[in-house]
Amino acid sequence: MSTAYHPETDGQSKRTIQTLEDMMRACVIDFGKGWVKHLPLCEFSYNNSYHAIIKAAPYEALIQETTEKIVLIKQRIQAAQDRQKSYADLKRKPMEFEVGDKVMLKVSPWKGVVRF
Repeated sequence: MSTAYHPETDGQSKRTIQTLEDMMRACVIDFGKGWVKHLPLCEFSYNNSYHAIIKAAPYEALIQETTEKIVLIKQRIQAAQDRQKSYADLKRKPMEFEVGDKVMLKVSPWKGVVRF
C-alpha cells in the first residue's frame, strides 16, 4: 500500500491505478450511460491481460500456482505410499508354491445379494 507523494513507493500501485483509470475511461466513452453494466467485462479483461511484472495474466498465474500445488501433493502422496509399501514389505515373506503343494485357504461367505 502506498500513499500519494510518498518518496518510498515503487510506482507499481500508481501504474495499476493509471491502467484501471484508462480502462474505465474507455468503457465510459464506448458505452455511455450503460458503462456500469460493463464493469465485469473491464475486470475480466484486466485480469486476463498480460502483466509484465509477473510475466503472465493474473488468472494464469493463479492457475499455474494451483497446478504446481496439485503436482506437489501428488508427489508427496506417492512418496508416502512408497514408504508405507516398503514398511509392509519388511514383514512379508516371499512365498513360492509347487504343483501338488497343499495350501490352506480362508473362505468367507459373500455379504449381500449377488446378482448376475
